[in-house]
Order: sequence, then structure tokens, then C-alpha cells
Amino acid sequence: MAQRLDNIRNFCIIAHIDHGKTTLSDRVLELTEAIDLRNLREQTLDAMDLERERGITIKSHPVSMAYTAKDGKTYLLNLIDTPGHVDFNYEVSRSMGACEGAVLVVDAAQGVEAQTVANAYLAIDNELEIVPVLNKVDLPGANIEDVSHQIEDVLGISMDRPLLISAKTGEGVPDVLEAIVARIPPPETAGVDAPLRALVFDSVFDEFRGVITYVRVVDGCIKVGDAVRFIGSGQTTQLREVGIFSPDQKPVDVLEAGQVGYLVGAIKDPADIKIGDTVTWVKDGATEPLPGFKEVRPMVFSGVYPVSSDEFEKVRAGLEKLHLNDSAFTFHAESSVALGFGFRCGFLGLLHMEVVQERLRREFDLDIINTHPSVVYRVLLKDGEVLELDNPVQLPDVTRIEQIEEPMIKATIICPSECIGDIMRIALERRGEVKGTESLDTRRVILTFILPLNEILIDFHDMLKSVSRGYASMDYEPYGYQASDIVKMDILLNGELVDAFSILVHRDKAVARGRQMCKALSESIPPHMFKIPVQAAIGRTIIAREDIRAFRKDVLAKLYGGDVTRKQKVLKKQKAGKARMKEFGQVNVPQSAFISVLKGSSKDD
Repeated sequence: MAQRLDNIRNFCIIAHIDHGKTTLSDRVLELTEAIDLRNLREQTLDAMDLERERGITIKSHPVSMAYTAKDGKTYLLNLIDTPGHVDFNYEVSRSMGACEGAVLVVDAAQGVEAQTVANAYLAIDNELEIVPVLNKVDLPGANIEDVSHQIEDVLGISMDRPLLISAKTGEGVPDVLEAIVARIPPPETAGVDAPLRALVFDSVFDEFRGVITYVRVVDGCIKVGDAVRFIGSGQTTQLREVGIFSPDQKPVDVLEAGQVGYLVGAIKDPADIKIGDTVTWVKDGATEPLPGFKEVRPMVFSGVYPVSSDEFEKVRAGLEKLHLNDSAFTFHAESSVALGFGFRCGFLGLLHMEVVQERLRREFDLDIINTHPSVVYRVLLKDGEVLELDNPVQLPDVTRIEQIEEPMIKATIICPSECIGDIMRIALERRGEVKGTESLDTRRVILTFILPLNEILIDFHDMLKSVSRGYASMDYEPYGYQASDIVKMDILLNGELVDAFSILVHRDKAVARGRQMCKALSESIPPHMFKIPVQAAIGRTIIAREDIRAFRKDVLAKLYGGDVTRKQKVLKKQKAGKARMKEFGQVNVPQSAFISVLKGSSKDD
């Protein structure tokens, strides 16, 4: 058994977006012959169309490979692929918890970027052995010396033995495999006879087999027929199948300490499996879970409503199916006076929200409206109670509120030196606070800001790319809560409150935001037979107003000649009729107006 453990290497590949992580995975699969060359395609481990289009990994895919090294020994290499975006930070950290080493891929032309720094620090926190690799060295713009200095200065990783590769052509990739074998240590374990402890780092749902749990066995062994317990959730089940990834699921008799594989029991609800949980035996199992487990909680919330009320059940079915393979995504039914019946959905972040909404449209052919995204505010009441709200409609009466706290983030932005002024201006306009600046090299700097999460929800990233001509990159992490002057702003149409447009906003920005929304609504709602005031209000105070003009019938067309008082009498009668109509008339807000206003407010915010 000791010999087998010595020949196991568990590792992940980490990189900034578009630095070649998935392409390197393809070359490694090709060299180890883990997949038939006839089935090999670009981005083999990215199964979704969205992953291929955006060039990002949304759902990780582990794979086990046999590799015969130059020393003549055959090694079992377990590649535990990781998502590449900050939204999936917890999944990345748990995947790293299943590894002993990480291959850090850096683009030799672009150098160290924001997520390079974030992922490298995450690997260091997990005490992984880091193998730095410079990719795309065949490009004319590759600057190996400067990028090597950046890795040493910013990340503190030695570049005495740099690995220079081109993942696209395969140049230098065999050296990466040799470095993995030589530099990454074998797994540490209490032994195959110790009580079972296996780390859950992912799970998927299969229509026929139920929940399939991805695990890294740390201590002991696990086989078909074992009764196991998930320490964090308390769930128990009897295993019907265990196996490894090669890269498709391949059943085996037993998974032993140090190995990576999957378990299939009788669990049918993906929500019962928590990422980072510990699996042990029901009888004589371990009492101490593996460290680092925590509940994953949504950070961003948005309402999802069908454009046609007839599609409500179709939207529900689509959300339920998505939830089966993404337990971090949450939803529950809600209703709105304006939009009818829909769902309040929780997401890990903005990218996660975009991905779920896009999948609803593509995979289930749904026509949906998304309300303005919001974050979770913490409301402290005068009686000492603390509420966590993600929907402005739920805000208690202002007389009961002691203070409102909003979630903050610590943002790291890497940008060209000449863009510092513009980026600082954007951050300060979003109520940001500069925490530090650091030179990366002669051309780029690292800026650190503390920002409210609510301020970066819509177009912050787009503005960064715009002022830096695409050269800025950003990464962020949660930074706790901070008391803030947050108010609830309502939109009134003809004096009636429309709950779908209510938002929580900082008092200093309420007037500008109110004007934007009123203007967008006045341009989107078609004229009625009477004039409609569109108002933004904080409590009983109106802070912005626009009017939607009324249709006017030419009641004087049938009059010819005669005294002027006759015309005035007819106009006065029309005016009285419009006043009566305004008093009793209903404002009809078409769905198209909701769509354009919600999109318009996103662009103008």
C-alpha cells in the first residue's frame, strides 16, 4: 500500500481566465492517453456550450490518468479541475483541499493578472506545492524574463526552474508531467485501516442513479455495500457503486486512501450533499470531520418572472432541473402586483446569475424577465432583532430600524499605469475606498479597494474594461458588513406603488437613480387617455418625477365658426372628463415596458 501511495499525485491547474488552463488539460489527457484520440476535442473537460463560448470553467471535471515517468515507474495522476471565477471561490478552495499540489499557469504575453494572484494565494493558504508554468511562449509578444520577475515579486514563488510551454502546440508539456511527479508530494494519510474520512468536493445529479458525489479519500477505504454518513449534513446511505474518472465514470471495487473518485448511494436530493463535507462509515466511523467545511450561501438575488403568466409552471420546472446539478443556486416562489407570479433566485455572484439565466433561456426555451439584482442587507431593529433581507419589499417600517448594514468586498484590480486616475475615479464614484497601490512592473500596477458589493453589480466590470481598453482585470473577496445610509426607493405610477421597481439604494445616489428610472419608464409606457405622473419616492417624499403625456382627441373638429365661448365650453367638458378618468382609470403597464426599463436601468446605473 505504501508503494501505491508514493505513486499517487493529486493536483489541480489554476490560472486567470484565458491563460490556457483547459488547453493544458487537453494536452495532459492526450499525453497520458487517458482518452481515446478519436474522442479528444478542444476543451474536453468543458461539457457545456456556455463554457466553450465564454472560455471559462463553470462545472469542474476530475480525471484520473496513468503516467509512466522517465524513472520507469507508473504514477496515478488525479487532476481535479477547478472553476476559474471568483463566484465559485468556495468550490475552488474545496477542490484545492483535495490536492497536494497546483500547476499555476501564467500567460507569458499578458503576465500576472488579478485571478492569478487570487488563485495563487488560495493555493498557498491550502499549503499546496505550486508548480509555476509559463504558457504561450511561442507567441511573438511573450516576455519570459519580465513575467518570471512578476511571479517572484508579487507571488513570492521561485522561478529557478521555470517551465516554458505552449499548451496549444504541446511544446514543453511532457516536462510539466515530470515536474508534477518530481515536485508534488504523494498524499498523506493515517492509512487504509484507519476510520474512513473522504472529502466531498463536488456532486452532480443523474436522472437514473440519483446524486453522484465526488470525493477524495483521505483516510481508510470505501467499497460497494458500505453504509456511510455525511458528517456535516447528517445524511446516511448505503453505497451501490464506487468508481474513478478516466475521464468518464468507471466503476471499481474499492477506493483507497489517496485516491479520487465518486460514490453513488440512494440520495435523491442534491441539496443533501454539501461541498466540503466529510464522508465516513456509519459504524466505527471517524468522529472528527476534515477541516474547512462551511455552508455556501448566495450573495446576489434577483427575481425571475415569465413574460407570459401561462409559462409559470414551465419556469418552475426549468429552475428545478437546474437546481439538481447546482445546489448553490436557490429559488423560492414569490409574487409581484405588477409582474404576477415568479421566483426569487439566489446566486453566488454575478457570473453565476448570468449563467443560470442564460441556461434558462437556451436549454428550456424560456422567455423571462429578470428584476434588478440586489444583495443581502443586514437590518438591525430597535428591539435588538437582526434581519437579513434580499428583497426591498420585505423592509420593515423605518421607525423600527436602528441601522442597515450592506455587504462589502475587497477588490484587487491590475491595470496599466496610465489608467490609475480613471479607475480610481470610477471606484470613488461607487463609494469605494483606496486601500493600497503597488507596482507590478514598469507598465502595470495593483490597486486594492474596499467597495460595497451593491455598487459593482451592474456595469462596474464593463467600465473597467472600457477605460483600460480591455487591459484591466479584477478579482474580489467578501469583506464583511458595514453600516450605511441605505433607503428604500419606490416607484409610483399615477399614485400607485409598483413593487417590482422598489430598490434599496444609498441616500446620496437615490435622486440620480430615481430620475433615471422615471425617465426610462416615461419613455417605455405608452400614452393613455389621461396624463400619468411617474414618481420616485422615499417614504412620503417625492424625489423625482416624469409625466407620460395623454392622448388628446380633437373635440373641436366638428365645430366651425361660432363664438369662442362655445369652444371653451367643449374643452372644459373634455378636461373634466379626463380628470374623472384619471381618478378611476388604471395604468396598463405592458410586459415590454418592464423588460426595457429593467434593462435600461442596468445600462444607466
